[in-house]
Amino acid sequence: MSLSKRTVEDVDAAGKRVLVRVDFNVPVSDETGEITDDSRIRAALPTIQRLLGQGAAVIVCAHFGRPNGEVVESLRLRPVRERFGELLGVPVADGGGPTGEQPAKVAASLREGQVAMLENVRFDPREEANDPGMARELASLADLYVNDAFGAAHRAHASTAGVATYLPAVAGLLMARELDMLGMILASPRHPVVAVIGGAKVTDKIAVLTHLAEIVDVILVGGGMTGAFLRAGGFSSGAGEVAESEIEAARQLLDSPRPLVMTAVDVIAADRFCADAPAETVPARSVPDGKLILDIGPDTRKLYAREIARACTIIWNGPVGVQEWERFAGGTHAVARAIAANSEAVSIVGGGSTVEAVGALGLRDRMTHVSTGGGASLEFLEGRTLPGVAVLDDR
Repeated sequence: MSLSKRTVEDVDAAGKRVLVRVDFNVPVSDETGEITDDSRIRAALPTIQRLLGQGAAVIVCAHFGRPNGEVVESLRLRPVRERFGELLGVPVADGGGPTGEQPAKVAASLREGQVAMLENVRFDPREEANDPGMARELASLADLYVNDAFGAAHRAHASTAGVATYLPAVAGLLMARELDMLGMILASPRHPVVAVIGGAKVTDKIAVLTHLAEIVDVILVGGGMTGAFLRAGGFSSGAGEVAESEIEAARQLLDSPRPLVMTAVDVIAADRFCADAPAETVPARSVPDGKLILDIGPDTRKLYAREIARACTIIWNGPVGVQEWERFAGGTHAVARAIAANSEAVSIVGGGSTVEAVGALGLRDRMTHVSTGGGASLEFLEGRTLPGVAVLDDR
C-alpha cells in the first residue's frame, strides 16, 4: 500500500461539489445524549475550511454507532450536525438520506461555500456490505471524493472505499497527517522507542507488538493485559480471568529477545469491579486470589515514567487502568503526564479511551500527535492494508 497519496492540497476544488467522508463517531453521555468530546469534529475542520475557501460546495457523510442497517432514532446525526455547524461557523444543511431522493436534491441545490450533512450512513444496510449501488449513489452527489475519516479507514464500506471507484479520490488533511505520523513510526523512528500498551486483551494488541518488535526498544504493559503477563511469568492474576490464548501470547513476548517487556511491579487491587470499591496497593507478584487488578501501582508509575523520560519516540495505545473511574485512573494519568513532560520526544497517542484521558487532562497539545483512529491505527501499525487508504489516488 503506497502512502504517497494525493491530498486536498493537490486538487482545485473551485466550483465543485465535494463529498467528504469524516469520522464523527463521537462519544455521548448515556444520561443526556450530549456530546462529551468533540475532538473528532474539530480535527476535520481544516479540510472542510480549505475546500470552502476554494469555492467548493461540501457534502459531508459519517457514521454514528452501530445501527446495523436500520434507522435508530437515538443514532441520528442531528446533534452532531448542529455541533459541527457551531464549530465551523457556517450553517450545515440536513442532507437527509443517507441515500435516495433527498440527498440528490440537497446536493444539487448547494452553492459555493455551502455545506450539507447526510444522515448516518449506517442506516443503509448496504453501507457495511460495500454495496456498489450505494457507492454509486453517493458518488453521484459530487465531482470529487475526500476521505478524512482515518478512524474508519480500516473498514471496506461503501462510503470509505466503494465510492472511490467512481470519483477522483484524495486524502483530507487529517488523513494525510495520520499517514505521515504513523508512517514515520514504522519507517524511521528515533531511538529509543518506548511503547505503552494497555487495554483489555493481549490478543487485541499482539499483532501490533509482533510487527513493532524490530522497531520498539521497550514495551510498558498495563491495563487488563497485566494479568496475562503475570500468569505467563508463573504468578497469580488474582480474581481476574485470563484466557489461555492470552497467557500464551504474553509468554511469547516475554520470551522474545527483543523488545524488552516491562510489567507492573505493584498494582491497585479491589475485591470487586466497581467505581467505589475499597482498594489497596499490593506487589504485582502477590495479588490475592480474590482481588481484581484495576490499575498499576505507584512504584510502577515511577518506573514507567523513568522509561518514558528516556525515550525519543513514544507510542501509547490503551489505558493502564480503569481510567473511567477516578479511583483507578491514577496510572493512566501518570503515564499521560510523563509523556507530556518529555517535550523532546515524538509522541503518538491512539485509542479512544487513551485519547479521552489525554483530553480530560488538557494535555492534547503537549502530544506530538493524537490519532483519531483506534482500530485503524492498530491495524496500520500491524502493517495491514487499510481499504480506505488503498483506494485513494496515488501521487
